[in-house]
Amino acid sequence: MDNPIGFDGFIQVAIVVRDIEKAAREWAELFGVPVPDIRVDEPKENPGLTYRGEPGFYGLKLAVVKAGPFVIELHEPDEHPSTFREFLEEHGQGVHHLGFEVGGRRDAIIGELESKGYGMRTVGYYPGSSWTIVDSEDNLGVNLNIKPKR
Repeated sequence: MDNPIGFDGFIQVAIVVRDIEKAAREWAELFGVPVPDIRVDEPKENPGLTYRGEPGFYGLKLAVVKAGPFVIELHEPDEHPSTFREFLEEHGQGVHHLGFEVGGRRDAIIGELESKGYGMRTVGYYPGSSWTIVDSEDNLGVNLNIKPKR
């Protein structure tokens, strides 16, 4: 690639789970850390969120386990169509994506991935940053999350 992602920006492993309360307790016990808070995002209209090119409308339970310089994110999707619901239905629980912070190179990397045939599964914007889930399961065995910054 002309714009390689680079290992220095590796920031997250995201895992889709069926029961976030159980998974959060198990991960915390495994690492000997406090059980993380669980954030519940209810489905809402969000003009900055897409799923497979259409406006996204879904909810998600999220817990973050700090693991040194990166995080383990646990995602429990609701019943609405989303990249997380799609993954759970097709694969069951497992690693949904690896996240990379790429700074100002985000658009160049996304453009190059698109030119190589990788689809943009989900794009989301929040104050100060964004995230893009790249549909790379077939080629890489896992999706990618490309972020300009946390």
